[in-house]
Amino acid sequence: MFYWVMKRIFLGPVVRTLFRPWVKGLDNIPAEGAAIIASNHLSFSDSIFMPLMVPRPVIFLAKSEYFTGTGLKGRLTALFFRLTNQLPMDRSGGAASAASLEAGMDVLTHGGLLGIYPEGTRSPDSRLYRGKVGVARLALKAGVPVIPVAMIGTDKVQPIGQRLPNIRRIGMIFGKPLDFSRYEGMAEDRLIQRSVTDEIMYELMRLSGQEYVDEYASVVKLRLAGKGHEQSGPKRDDGPGESGSSRSA
Repeated sequence: MFYWVMKRIFLGPVVRTLFRPWVKGLDNIPAEGAAIIASNHLSFSDSIFMPLMVPRPVIFLAKSEYFTGTGLKGRLTALFFRLTNQLPMDRSGGAASAASLEAGMDVLTHGGLLGIYPEGTRSPDSRLYRGKVGVARLALKAGVPVIPVAMIGTDKVQPIGQRLPNIRRIGMIFGKPLDFSRYEGMAEDRLIQRSVTDEIMYELMRLSGQEYVDEYASVVKLRLAGKGHEQSGPKRDDGPGESGSSRSA
């Protein structure tokens, strides 16, 4: 109920009035049945703008830290994310990330729309980065289509580190559903997972017009923060990606 009240009565009309979002390809979203919506990730506001334009509820995997905050702000943040149908996601890899994938599977087995950012974190410089294979594992295991969506201009609305958004027009392009049924029974094949993920990222690059970088955005962020590649250690790519709710720099 809270989700629909915010979308139809409070947040939705305000966003439409201020940011005048333009949308292409919305008819590529199935009217019913499970599907994954895989998006590029430019801004914290991606997870606000995009679900408001989709007629059906979109459930995102959000980083688990947003559900465990302390103090008044932390409790209010956790409450907001729970009421807006977002699910906690552990990004540490291994068994914890596998549990997050299972949460995503539960959404899909119940016929829902699952929102994922395959890059795993926001782009540090508006370029498109290498996708993590969790999105492929989910799509292959659940046997559902993947709808690529390109967010346009949201990095200009709310750059990393900026709390208050700039008022300007944004857009989004929903691509045609990607069908991976030809890989039925191969959900655990790592080469197939990488091939599927790369196909999804290619579509995002084509729709968004972004420059593609064959490197994980999380590694680049560590390097930009001065921690150095040698301190970042090997990076697993089996995570499911994350919600646009991440504020990590």
